[in-house]
Amino acid sequence: MPDAQRYSSSRRIALTALVLVVTMVVLLYLEGRPAWCQTGLAFWSPAWNRCTSQNFLDPYSCLHVLHGVIFFWLLWPLADRVSLSWRLVAALALEIGWEVLENSPWIIERYRQDTAAFDYTGDSIINSLGDVASAAVGFAIASRFSWKVSVALFVALELWMLWIAHDNFTLNVLMLVHPVDAIRDWQLSTIAGRGALP
Repeated sequence: MPDAQRYSSSRRIALTALVLVVTMVVLLYLEGRPAWCQTGLAFWSPAWNRCTSQNFLDPYSCLHVLHGVIFFWLLWPLADRVSLSWRLVAALALEIGWEVLENSPWIIERYRQDTAAFDYTGDSIINSLGDVASAAVGFAIASRFSWKVSVALFVALELWMLWIAHDNFTLNVLMLVHPVDAIRDWQLSTIAGRGALP
């Protein structure tokens, strides 16, 4: 591909990604999402804290890294027809779609009623941007290494999340799809034991 065509293609890819991100920000704003945590802007929040899901990153960012890994492998069958850059854009679109859905009243209420996150009010806009960036990191890692590294990363992050937050991608999906009272009670006992604020 000549340099001019490559430059034009790169511009289209970057512009598409930017439009997707701006669209997400506008939709989240229209959903009533705050810009950041009411106690102030910060880069990191621990799990089970008032600013969890309100600052740029928190332990749940690991789940979004795993989203990126999963999206890379879901889009892998398109590798012969779609460039890596456009597959990244597709992965970002999937992640952005989830961010908008996750912050809908229905999903927020589902978290509040059926999981230990009974005080969950949704993500801030800055946290959603961090989640999208985390998914891009996961996609980039999966694209550069073998499937074995993706599996190892998945297992490592799941175990780390289980240890630090008593939650992870697997439990998150399970509790949204088919809540288990014993798991919720175990997570709530962790919150109480740490004296954390949900």
